Amino acid sequence: MGKPDLDNRATIEGFVDQFYARVLADPRLAPIFLDVAQIDLDVHLPHIKDYWCKLLLGEQRYRRHTMAIHRRLHARQPLQANDFQRWLALFIATVDAGYAGPRAQRAKRVATAIAGNMQQGLEPG
Repeated sequence: MGKPDLDNRATIEGFVDQFYARVLADPRLAPIFLDVAQIDLDVHLPHIKDYWCKLLLGEQRYRRHTMAIHRRLHARQPLQANDFQRWLALFIATVDAGYAGPRAQRAKRVATAIAGNMQQGLEPG
Protein backbone atom coordinates (compact mmCIF):
# COMPACT_ATOMS: atom_id res chain seq x y z
CA MET A 1 0.00 0.00 0.00
CA GLY A 2 1.31 3.43 -0.91
CA LYS A 3 1.69 6.47 1.27
CA PRO A 4 -1.45 8.56 1.85
CA ASP A 5 -1.85 11.99 0.33
CA LEU A 6 -2.58 15.10 2.40
CA ASP A 7 -6.09 15.21 0.97
CA ASN A 8 -8.34 15.08 4.04
CA ARG A 9 -8.47 16.61 7.51
CA ALA A 10 -7.53 13.43 9.39
CA THR A 11 -4.39 12.90 7.34
CA ILE A 12 -3.39 16.56 7.61
CA GLU A 13 -3.90 16.46 11.39
CA GLY A 14 -1.67 13.38 11.62
CA PHE A 15 0.97 15.10 9.51
CA VAL A 16 0.93 18.22 11.72
CA ASP A 17 1.34 16.06 14.83
CA GLN A 18 4.32 14.26 13.25
CA PHE A 19 5.88 17.51 12.04
CA TYR A 20 5.58 19.20 15.44
CA ALA A 21 7.07 16.14 17.14
CA ARG A 22 10.14 16.69 14.94
CA VAL A 23 10.19 20.46 15.51
CA LEU A 24 9.92 20.11 19.28
CA ALA A 25 12.72 17.53 19.32
CA ASP A 26 14.99 19.73 17.21
CA PRO A 27 17.77 21.43 19.20
CA ARG A 28 17.61 24.58 17.06
CA LEU A 29 13.83 25.04 16.74
CA ALA A 30 12.49 23.64 20.01
CA PRO A 31 13.76 26.59 22.11
CA ILE A 32 12.12 29.07 19.72
CA PHE A 33 8.75 27.34 20.00
CA LEU A 34 8.90 26.40 23.68
CA ASP A 35 11.00 29.11 25.37
CA VAL A 36 10.55 32.19 23.19
CA ALA A 37 7.06 31.71 21.73
CA GLN A 38 5.98 29.62 24.73
CA ILE A 39 3.38 27.83 22.65
CA ASP A 40 0.66 25.86 24.36
CA LEU A 41 0.34 22.80 22.13
CA ASP A 42 -3.30 22.29 23.08
CA VAL A 43 -4.04 25.76 21.68
CA HIS A 44 -1.42 25.99 18.93
CA LEU A 45 -1.84 22.66 17.16
CA PRO A 46 -5.56 23.06 16.35
CA HIS A 47 -4.75 26.44 14.76
CA ILE A 48 -1.95 24.92 12.69
CA LYS A 49 -4.16 22.03 11.63
CA ASP A 50 -6.84 24.50 10.53
CA TYR A 51 -4.18 26.54 8.70
CA TRP A 52 -2.98 23.58 6.65
CA CYS A 53 -6.54 22.41 5.98
CA LYS A 54 -7.24 25.90 4.63
CA LEU A 55 -4.15 25.82 2.40
CA LEU A 56 -4.60 22.26 1.11
CA LEU A 57 -8.36 21.69 1.24
CA GLY A 58 -9.81 25.19 1.06
CA GLU A 59 -11.44 24.96 4.50
CA GLN A 60 -12.18 28.33 6.09
CA ARG A 61 -11.73 27.70 9.83
CA TYR A 62 -8.37 29.48 10.06
CA ARG A 63 -8.79 33.25 10.36
CA ARG A 64 -5.60 34.47 12.03
CA HIS A 65 -2.93 36.71 10.55
CA THR A 66 0.22 34.60 10.51
CA MET A 67 2.63 37.42 9.65
CA ALA A 68 1.56 39.51 12.66
CA ILE A 69 2.02 36.52 14.95
CA HIS A 70 5.53 35.92 13.66
CA ARG A 71 6.44 39.61 13.81
CA ARG A 72 5.70 39.58 17.54
CA LEU A 73 7.88 36.50 17.95
CA HIS A 74 10.64 38.06 15.83
CA ALA A 75 10.57 41.15 18.08
CA ARG A 76 11.29 38.94 21.10
CA GLN A 77 14.04 36.96 19.37
CA PRO A 78 15.08 37.69 15.80
CA LEU A 79 14.49 34.70 13.59
CA GLN A 80 17.44 33.83 11.37
CA ALA A 81 17.55 32.50 7.81
CA ASN A 82 18.79 29.14 9.07
CA ASP A 83 15.75 28.91 11.41
CA PHE A 84 13.49 29.03 8.36
CA GLN A 85 15.73 26.62 6.45
CA ARG A 86 15.64 24.14 9.32
CA TRP A 87 11.84 24.47 9.65
CA LEU A 88 11.46 23.81 5.94
CA ALA A 89 13.87 20.85 5.98
CA LEU A 90 11.89 19.21 8.79
CA PHE A 91 8.62 19.94 7.01
CA ILE A 92 9.80 18.38 3.75
CA ALA A 93 11.35 15.40 5.56
CA THR A 94 8.07 14.77 7.38
CA VAL A 95 6.09 14.89 4.15
CA ASP A 96 8.55 12.65 2.32
CA ALA A 97 8.66 10.12 5.16
CA GLY A 98 4.93 9.47 5.27
CA TYR A 99 3.00 11.08 2.43
CA ALA A 100 2.83 11.14 -1.34
CA GLY A 101 0.55 12.54 -3.98
CA PRO A 102 -0.50 15.87 -5.46
CA ARG A 103 -1.48 17.50 -2.17
CA ALA A 104 1.70 16.31 -0.47
CA GLN A 105 3.70 17.87 -3.28
CA ARG A 106 1.62 21.04 -2.99
CA ALA A 107 2.26 21.16 0.77
CA LYS A 108 6.01 21.16 0.13
CA ARG A 109 5.71 23.95 -2.47
CA VAL A 110 3.50 26.03 -0.18
CA ALA A 111 5.82 25.49 2.80
CA THR A 112 8.78 26.59 0.68
CA ALA A 113 6.93 29.77 -0.29
CA ILE A 114 5.85 30.39 3.32
CA ALA A 115 9.40 30.04 4.63
CA GLY A 116 10.71 32.44 1.98
CA ASN A 117 7.91 34.97 2.43
CA MET A 118 8.16 34.86 6.21
CA GLN A 119 11.91 35.33 6.14
CA GLN A 120 11.63 38.20 3.67
CA GLY A 121 8.76 39.79 5.57
CA LEU A 122 10.74 39.85 8.80
CA GLU A 123 13.92 41.34 7.34
CA PRO A 124 14.55 44.94 8.36
CA GLY A 125 13.93 47.69 5.83
